[in-house]
Amino acid sequence: FLSNQKKANKIYIIIKMLKIIKIGGGIIDNEKDLEQFLKTFAQIEGPKLLVHGGGKGASKMLNQLGIEPKMIEGRRITDQATLEVVTGLYAGNLNKTIVSTLQKLGCNALGLSGADGNAIQGIKRPVQTIDYGFVGDLNEHSVNQELFQLLIDQNITPVVCAITHDGNGQLLNTNADTIASTIAVALAKHNNVELNFCFDKIGVLRDVNDDATLIPEINETLYLQLKEEGVIFEGMIPKLDNSFNVIKAGVKNVCLVHARNINSEIKTILC
Repeated sequence: FLSNQKKANKIYIIIKMLKIIKIGGGIIDNEKDLEQFLKTFAQIEGPKLLVHGGGKGASKMLNQLGIEPKMIEGRRITDQATLEVVTGLYAGNLNKTIVSTLQKLGCNALGLSGADGNAIQGIKRPVQTIDYGFVGDLNEHSVNQELFQLLIDQNITPVVCAITHDGNGQLLNTNADTIASTIAVALAKHNNVELNFCFDKIGVLRDVNDDATLIPEINETLYLQLKEEGVIFEGMIPKLDNSFNVIKAGVKNVCLVHARNINSEIKTILC
């Protein structure tokens, strides 16, 4: 009995749905859109967590400093000079602007890079055909689940930027989608997690130019059928493949949604 009681004491209480929301450049680059999104985000009831990318601000700042931004297939090459700029922007001005705005809106937020509290530890991407520089990849051990759980249990909203660290003093520029997915999987071990990717469409559309063709719910069987029929346009396939992998890893569902609709039913739910 005592043994069973000890085990019971270690069981985590399942809380109501934890919403993890990732925003990118489409929102961040527009001050009014970001302000409106944060107003909506602050109104979400229950536990929540925000992950943000950097938008076009990093490239603009690099150009102003006379440093040529380098991108390959949409991925930033991060040398030492670039790392210093993106860290200052992502973990500094942008992160703290978001946090201070949420505080104004009554949402008690705490800004984090991966180095803060050892929140997220990455691995410098190995050099293969391309040397991405100080770019971090993540694995199933990267997220400090106990830290995030502690904050959430205290009704503090983590706001996570796209900077991680390697545990040896090196900061790493890390894809925000990857950060959001990895956090979602880690926290799904003891929470019901809904992961929301905000992008420039209202969800998955049968016709990318017609919002009336929104597909409100997709399971993997339907997804594979739509992909085979050519209904899912090519640019969406990596995002959807990743989303179903996240669901298989324990996340309850993944939503693809426009930032203005995060508190509404206008979205595509992957389940």
